[in-house]
Amino acid sequence: MAIKKILTGVLLSAFILVAAGFAQEVEEKPLTGLKKRIAVFNFENKSDYGKGNVGEGMADMLTTELVKSGKYRVIERGQIQTVMQEQKLGLTGAVTSNTASQLGKLLGVELAVFGSVTEFGQKKEEKGTGFKGRSFGMTKTVARVAIDVRIVNTETGEILAADNVAKEEKKTGLSVKVPDFNFQDKSSFDKTLVGKATRACIQEIIHKIDAQMGKVPWYGKIIKESGGIVYINRGVSSGLQVGNVLEAYSPGEELIDPETGISLGSEETKIGRVQIVDVQQRFSKAIIKQGAGFKAGDLVKEY
Repeated sequence: MAIKKILTGVLLSAFILVAAGFAQEVEEKPLTGLKKRIAVFNFENKSDYGKGNVGEGMADMLTTELVKSGKYRVIERGQIQTVMQEQKLGLTGAVTSNTASQLGKLLGVELAVFGSVTEFGQKKEEKGTGFKGRSFGMTKTVARVAIDVRIVNTETGEILAADNVAKEEKKTGLSVKVPDFNFQDKSSFDKTLVGKATRACIQEIIHKIDAQMGKVPWYGKIIKESGGIVYINRGVSSGLQVGNVLEAYSPGEELIDPETGISLGSEETKIGRVQIVDVQQRFSKAIIKQGAGFKAGDLVKEY
């Protein structure tokens, strides 16, 4: 009986050593296709158009297009609204670079996008005769949409890009009426001149996001360390793969600019290096290749 227990223990130890050795021998894979996280807040409507929720509609359009691009992990709109309500911003919806940075950190995103709609609508000039209140003459219709957009690095609160995006669409021909704009009816809205101008604005904003995202480093956070395995809050949806190597850092005290109140980041101490050995949808497991003292809240970045 004692010999059996000894043999069982030896076999178990050998299995553990083989498994550990196998984990250490995972082939390193280059970090390609990592998806950074982004949050799109409602745009404030400062235009003269008062029907519907223009700002929310545009934010929804931008969110949808970012998801379709497949380049980013885009935070769900419902999750954003929940966090805003918890932070007492649900009623006013007011977002500044400072609040965008704070909310972005709570949401765990690298970039936050917000702004305001300054122009939204169309006007027409009619020449011709009318019948029962309807014009059947030649009509020139001009649609114009303009958005002041801000793109913020949530880690530092720095505004990476601030610009006014404006687009026009024109049409000349027979016209009966100017339709109401309904963001909920996507197919009908896209056919309108305002819809086409809005789409053009959204596409230009996406180009600006693409340009700025490269300036912001990808990062994840350690959930816990247990038995030499480090759990990370990024998974398949973030583009991680088995074999990826990441560097780990311990964040220090956050440094706040006394003049602006904006975070200047924090001093980070490199504590080691880990390699991904298992990837789930929303988290990953990694072995420690170098270092010690890994704990919840530590950062992992591109190596």
